[in-house]
Amino acid sequence: MTIDANGPAILARSLRKEYPGRDAPVIAVDGLDLEIRRGECFGLLGPNGAGKTTTVEILEGLNQPTSGLVEVLGRSWDRDAPAIRERIGVTLQETHFPEKESVRELLTVFRSFYARGLDVDDAIARVSLESKADALLDQLSGGQRQRVAVAVGLVGDPEILFLDEPTTGLDPQSRRQLWDVILDLKARGRTVLLTTHYMDEAERLCDRVAVVDRGKIIAQGSPAELIARLGGEHVVEFALVEEAPTDPAVFTALDSVLAARAEADGYSLTVGEPHRALPALLDALEEIERPLARLTTRHVGLEDVFVALTGRHLRDDQESDGDAGRRRFRRKSRRR
Repeated sequence: MTIDANGPAILARSLRKEYPGRDAPVIAVDGLDLEIRRGECFGLLGPNGAGKTTTVEILEGLNQPTSGLVEVLGRSWDRDAPAIRERIGVTLQETHFPEKESVRELLTVFRSFYARGLDVDDAIARVSLESKADALLDQLSGGQRQRVAVAVGLVGDPEILFLDEPTTGLDPQSRRQLWDVILDLKARGRTVLLTTHYMDEAERLCDRVAVVDRGKIIAQGSPAELIARLGGEHVVEFALVEEAPTDPAVFTALDSVLAARAEADGYSLTVGEPHRALPALLDALEEIERPLARLTTRHVGLEDVFVALTGRHLRDDQESDGDAGRRRFRRKSRRR
């Protein structure tokens, strides 16, 4: 088999994953197409249950697709699994290590799984844990444990690193430290596949992103490209005193307003020029005698792109049928 060294790092075509359901199969991934270039940081964005983790598990070789093509570094999991495992690193959403091992001991064990890789102390240095190298894992903070999990993914010196929501639940300082690790990988020309709920994270780290919803990619491009497609450059968010239902379409006729939607606690306007939209909004509210409770303005971000595409916020905690089906399937598998 000839491998194209200049081909994509990851390729997926018509990827589909179904789980058994009571009445019909539960579709977690629905005909997904994806191509990730070598040397880029690519982000998969979507709410809980969108199919991100199932997709990543299939790409990592931890889950089998129902149908579709998957290639990692030009190789297939069916034919070349050992060769792929030598060249990738994985950091899962949840990782549990032996509590009474030291950081150095744990990484020494994982380093032994690879024919080639980093020196253990080098892997520890990559995640800035030199002072904790001989500390037991149960003595580490949550952020330090997460950096150990990333070091485990790095110790084989992978060409591709999979990071599935690596900063969820971390404090801001710990998040920034992990960002530095990812930026260092990019500088070294490695490929990173990142899933995240945090839009500032995606905008800062990712060269390109794909928005996933209900098992499909509904938009793809650089963060700047996706934001530009929304049209406006600014968002005006406001709430009214003694809120009574108001059709947000009322605000779409205002000067420089491109789109309007109701939020749980107010309204959000996408605008081209705030200096024109704000006076028009204030005049309109005065005319209908609806005083403001609050008003803020900000730049458009990826969160606004996602809401415009799906009508939902990226961090909605609703569980999809796909995730529920996956959990039911795993419980049944364990009982067997």
